Amino acid sequence: MVWVPLLLVAYVVAGVGCVRACRASLAAGSHATPGGADELTVCEAAYLAGGPLRVTDLTLVSMHRTRRLLLAHTGWATVVDASGGDELERAVLGAIGPGGQSPIPAVRPVVAAAESVRLLAEGLVERGLAVSEEGRREVAAGVRAVRAGFLLTLVLGAVAALLVPAEERALVVAAFALPLVGSGLCLLIGRVEVYPYTRWASPAGQRLLSGLSPADPLTALATRGPAVLEPELRAALRG
Repeated sequence: MVWVPLLLVAYVVAGVGCVRACRASLAAGSHATPGGADELTVCEAAYLAGGPLRVTDLTLVSMHRTRRLLLAHTGWATVVDASGGDELERAVLGAIGPGGQSPIPAVRPVVAAAESVRLLAEGLVERGLAVSEEGRREVAAGVRAVRAGFLLTLVLGAVAALLVPAEERALVVAAFALPLVGSGLCLLIGRVEVYPYTRWASPAGQRLLSGLSPADPLTALATRGPAVLEPELRAALRG
């Protein structure tokens, strides 16, 4: 029965990983908006669907369509009109700089880290529509723990099978099957249920996103990303 301690280790590691992932997922979705009466602006929808960089892309394209900014397919942004605008647009203009021209790959991360985007995110978290940064870290850590438990169980099961006589291997495989299947199912559920929304949007936020119509081009960009854009703008954002 030299394989029994290995089995106990596999059960503990797999169990801890699954519990951690489940707790993180429940915590991430625990702040639902009561009544479902919330409405989203297009910038809020962009954050919930794709995070700060999606908000940045939406702002760049919006400014391009209103002829305040020129996005070239070569990956450069040129300021056409530097007057007025909201906080997000001012963040874009500030990231481009006084020269009025900058590579778009250099602009995007600066705008994504701007105070205006942070305040947008905090407002969504307070309304229960977005997952906090801490919640995203916990979910990611939980999934990593489950994956590590799955791999460790696989390795321990293989080692245990090699340590016993051939006639006992069926029993060893059956014993290790439960933590292996449990970890595998937890990973599968995490892939199906967790990642569609807990990267940025909570379940309440995801429900609001699903109710948005993609008929408006900016709403389509916010919810679906740059893939909906014409080839020239896609090339510009890719830089």
